[in-house]
Amino acid sequence: MNAGRLVLGYLRSHMWLYIIGILSIIASTFVQSLFPLILGEATDKLKNGHIGVIGLAPYVWELIGIAIFSAVMVGIGRYIVQRSGREFEWYARKSLFSKWETLTPSYFQRRSVGELISHALSDVQAVRDSISMGVNQTTNAVFSMLATIYMMIRFVDAKLTIISILPLIVVPFIIVYWGPKVRNLSRKVQEALSAMSQRVEESIGGIRVVKAFANEEVENVRFQASVDNIVDAQLRMVRMSSLFQSLIPLMGSFSYLIALGYGGTLAMDGRISLGRFVSFSLYLGMLIMPLQQVGNVINTAQRATASLVRLGNLLAEEPEVKDDEETVVHTEPFRGDVNIKNLSFTYPNANRPALSNITVHVKPGKTLGIVGRTGSGKTTLVNLLVRAYNSSPGAIMLDGVDILDWRLAEVREGVAYVPQDGFLFSSTLEENIGFSDEEMPKADVIQAAKDAEIYDNIIEFPHGFDTEIGERGVTLSGGQRQRTAIARALAKRAPLLILDDSLSAVDTKTEEAILQHWRRIRKGKTAIIIAHRLSALKDVDEIIVLDDGVIVERGTHASLLKQGGTYAALYQMQQMDGGEQHVR
Repeated sequence: MNAGRLVLGYLRSHMWLYIIGILSIIASTFVQSLFPLILGEATDKLKNGHIGVIGLAPYVWELIGIAIFSAVMVGIGRYIVQRSGREFEWYARKSLFSKWETLTPSYFQRRSVGELISHALSDVQAVRDSISMGVNQTTNAVFSMLATIYMMIRFVDAKLTIISILPLIVVPFIIVYWGPKVRNLSRKVQEALSAMSQRVEESIGGIRVVKAFANEEVENVRFQASVDNIVDAQLRMVRMSSLFQSLIPLMGSFSYLIALGYGGTLAMDGRISLGRFVSFSLYLGMLIMPLQQVGNVINTAQRATASLVRLGNLLAEEPEVKDDEETVVHTEPFRGDVNIKNLSFTYPNANRPALSNITVHVKPGKTLGIVGRTGSGKTTLVNLLVRAYNSSPGAIMLDGVDILDWRLAEVREGVAYVPQDGFLFSSTLEENIGFSDEEMPKADVIQAAKDAEIYDNIIEFPHGFDTEIGERGVTLSGGQRQRTAIARALAKRAPLLILDDSLSAVDTKTEEAILQHWRRIRKGKTAIIIAHRLSALKDVDEIIVLDDGVIVERGTHASLLKQGGTYAALYQMQQMDGGEQHVR
């Protein structure tokens, strides 16, 4: 889906609402065009002495009726159109969020959070303004000018009308010349807003580091520079827009001067009545507002066009990992058999492979331990197992079926994954632990918390499981965050559990308790544990040691110690440090 299709699709689905709204505005516009005519007739009768004060009453009531009808109709029309614009805003942001959820990690590595937020806020708002305020003003401007010009020709004087509107021929040339300039400046404003959003997101996200280094003044200067860039870009656009908007009514003023000179002559010569001249003057005044609205609409449309381009680039992104059309839904759920054969993988734009010729088979109910230095490929292997990236065909088999032939939802529903950072959402502890099922029974949440050794901490909080933990779980300690993330994975009860260095922030006693619970509740289910603290791997069925993307050792804890290789050296080093050191 591109941005144009997003807008057109929404407009088509709300076509009748827009038609009703536009028709209401049109009805208001044409009724308003009767106002100068009635006033002109009343002027002529007063001038000729045909009516007195009492005789003006019908004209007064007509004008009041026109005003009320016009106000009601334009109110209905604008409400409908602007409400539809707000609904588009909701629809567009929902579509953007849905799109983000389909994209792979590599996309988010190339884009800042601030830039994405700018898409969802300022870009969507600019498009919304175009299809709500823009529709309102365009409809009013076009039909007001048509009705006004018709009334001028029909009831006043055709020649006077044609001569008076000649300066308006310049307006299309002004639009052609100035429109692209406004659009380019608008794009620069949006880019400056994205840069500021990125700066704010980074500064707030790293506020602890900023304060620890007493670097507040530097951050203030950097933020001020971002704001200055926005102001400079906005002022350039304001100057261009102001000049653009002033030229259009200037042409209308020239028309007014022509009408005053030529129309005044016709009135003095008696070729048109004074009332008709008054009507014509009012009609010309009614042309000025639509011309100004045209300028506003053009400015809004140019800003929306710049935003549509940005939104279009985002919506045109294709996820690198997605289901093939031929992929079928499996009738049997994933049982947990993981067979990796000669797996090699290189990240996009990388110079060398992250993994080379990895072969390992984890049968259902077995546990695999993975050890290695930072950058050895451990997390890459896990990312391939959850299909954050695509492996080569046939390299990873799940229950004997190529992982590429499983639907993404099937693979990920079959895996309970605890990443290194143990990311938590800014909601309650209960919602975080029960994240895999919105209707998870409270008893299951409590049991998972007990199995992850976090229950005792939770009940000590004033609000227990209803405790709001803040952004990324900021109110919890590092160990509490990890155990909450482990509880979330255990509550899912998936066939395959993956722990990516998820016990690093807990002490050895708590670690052992968690592992004992895990062995009990996970009996018969598959697990993969990445660990720097080797005590977590003593009882696993097989351990592989990775170095530079290659398996350099494999075996059980006992057999690897006997080999006296890399694993044994790491174990001895941790024993010398009291078992608390993490190998990085």
